[in-house]
Amino acid sequence: MNKIKVINEPSELVSMLRAVDTPVKRDVLKEVTLEWRTVKEIEEKYGAEGKEALAFFEKMKLVETRWQPSGGNRPDKAYHTYYNSFHINAQWPVYEISDVLYAAMMPEDEFKEVEDNILEQVGKEGRFAGDVAENLGMTATMLKSLVKRSVKMDYRGHRLERVKE
Repeated sequence: MNKIKVINEPSELVSMLRAVDTPVKRDVLKEVTLEWRTVKEIEEKYGAEGKEALAFFEKMKLVETRWQPSGGNRPDKAYHTYYNSFHINAQWPVYEISDVLYAAMMPEDEFKEVEDNILEQVGKEGRFAGDVAENLGMTATMLKSLVKRSVKMDYRGHRLERVKE
């Protein structure tokens, strides 16, 4: 089946840009595009960074998963890309796309600091995204883009919540 990901919202570009921002992520994405790969196979070949790439792809809904026999007592979780192609509908105001591109290209140390501030605002119970954006002095588009980049939090409706591992 041919599955096409249609990108209509600017913050969705963050996941696409971040999916290939390192050589390891790019190579892992290529591998799971070609065939089903288990976490164990990816971790053996690419180390912890490969395993983190799979977690990122799963959070971004770029991969599908299935359980497959491993020869051991338990089956292994295997990954494969969900989409065959992407269609980008790109007509957004400059102020929105500039927030999205900045969030996607932000240096890792700066992102970690902003991510920690957002997680502090979200707390354990979660929080309305508009309140978080207002408290941190950022646009809703910027906040949404930063959340798209993070594997530690996600949107549940209009609320931000920590991702449970």
